Amino acid sequence: MRLNELADNPGATKKPLRVGRGVGSGKGKTAGRGVKGQKSRSGVTINGFEGGQMPIYMRLPKRGFNKPNRLKLAEVTIRRLQQAIDAGVLPKGELDAAALVNAGVIRRGLDGVRVIGTGDLSAALKLKVRGVTKGALKTIEKAGGSVEVVDAKPAKPVKGEKVAKPAKKKPTAKKAAPKPAAEKKAPAKKPPAKKASAKKGEGDDLTKISGIGPVFAKRLNSEGIMTYADVAGLTKARIAELDEKLDLKNNIDNDDWPGQAKALMGK
Repeated sequence: MRLNELADNPGATKKPLRVGRGVGSGKGKTAGRGVKGQKSRSGVTINGFEGGQMPIYMRLPKRGFNKPNRLKLAEVTIRRLQQAIDAGVLPKGELDAAALVNAGVIRRGLDGVRVIGTGDLSAALKLKVRGVTKGALKTIEKAGGSVEVVDAKPAKPVKGEKVAKPAKKKPTAKKAAPKPAAEKKAPAKKPPAKKASAKKGEGDDLTKISGIGPVFAKRLNSEGIMTYADVAGLTKARIAELDEKLDLKNNIDNDDWPGQAKALMGK
């Protein structure tokens, strides 16, 4: 064996890629760097560089941190508690997170309830919550109530469980309303009375109005329109209703029935 015959194992070494040797080489022309721009040049460290302006990693402050296991508390204000008292939805006794959820004061208990805010309360409340501010505690104690601060996470409400809410006094007043309904049925009998008067000859001859023939006259009589005064008193809303209901083909507006009726009444 001679020195010029020494060689590594087959496949142990690989020839370096020769770039810039023409388009036929597969890595010619741009040598696999794309076209133009800083990143196609060598010796450029562009990561984090924003064209010369202050980069974002230097603009943002680096103080503080986000606590991974921080508590998410449902906050209730003194004003919201007073609204619930006025509405009469708060049950008697101790009020915890579950009781406030069932009463509709808060949407969900989360990791606990925290009472905040100041103001006045008209009732003494016994609260069992996760936290309370000094101002809220002072307001509750001033009203004769008390607050017990607990560290336990509120239990999740059971699905399908319904809590009976206190009955309200307003629905009782609605039960006495059926009486006026019977009285409203009386005005519905007035249109037939006009038909009877037409049979006796009390109605006017509507066919004297241009555009009203015997067919249209019968249709108008069926709607309680018997006299010239009834035609003259038609409003725009009533005219639109009659056009749609009786298929009068807009003759009321085209022939000006109300105007003709007023003229006949003058004669």
